[in-house]
Amino acid sequence: MIEIQYSSEVQAAKAEGRAIVALESTIITHGMPYPQNVEVAAQVEQDIREAGAVPATMAVMNGVLHVGLDPDQLQSLGQAKGVAKISRADMPACIATGSTGATTVAATMIAARLAGIGVFATGGIGGVHKGAETTFDISADLMELAQTPVTVVAAGAKAILDLPKTLEVLETQGVPVIAYGQDSFPAFWSAQSDLKAPLRMDDPAQIARAHATRQAMDLPGGQLIANPIPADAQIAAEDLAPVIAQAQSEADAQGVTGKDVTPFLLRRIFELTEGRSLTANIALVRNNARLAAKIAQELNKLTQ
Repeated sequence: MIEIQYSSEVQAAKAEGRAIVALESTIITHGMPYPQNVEVAAQVEQDIREAGAVPATMAVMNGVLHVGLDPDQLQSLGQAKGVAKISRADMPACIATGSTGATTVAATMIAARLAGIGVFATGGIGGVHKGAETTFDISADLMELAQTPVTVVAAGAKAILDLPKTLEVLETQGVPVIAYGQDSFPAFWSAQSDLKAPLRMDDPAQIARAHATRQAMDLPGGQLIANPIPADAQIAAEDLAPVIAQAQSEADAQGVTGKDVTPFLLRRIFELTEGRSLTANIALVRNNARLAAKIAQELNKLTQ
């Protein structure tokens, strides 16, 4: 058995049967510098509270899986150096060796399942990288969605990815992709894309029922809720396209590969947009957290 430590807030929520929303921790350790990382993480947690649920930020600290972080732990993680970025492949090793690791989408889904939490809010999922037909670079997030029963609320997949291929892999893996309130699949920093979403739902209660129905049918995996970024915070797709192309060209020229690709591209896009991409990123994460809280409350009604 692994050791799981619940924050006092999450422990109370579980005892009282309140709705809980899982959050990842890579946004804290790998997303932005201190103290902005802690400030944003605390704001997202507060958004969930104000929307009627309880936040549970996941992390592995000194070999212990934490489900929810107390304020001092959040501060400590935000200032920590050399924190591993863990996914399905290395999460058990991180725990077994007593190390500290921040959870990606896949690792957070695993942690949520272990803690009995059905809803998770993030920014954007990973997916199929451009050029994957030769590199086979496909995020573990997609396979996690196919096997772990958690509803993931995201602003689609990160726009630096090959979105059509990402949707194809999700379809092949039997993952429901549900656009919230629109017909097109959102493209992370942009609310719209030219891709039609496989499914559409306009009501958090419908999304919760779909989650519960999938479990009742004993189907493996979760569902992806593609929640568009608020219109006033988005960056138009036509403005982003040349920026992403330039960043990708620089990555290719410098031989950036594997796990280094995504952080390199996000850093260059931040620089080329003069910080607009990060501002949009924060807005979409907060928006996803609020929707996730509503879904979690509806799911809670079905399971009480």
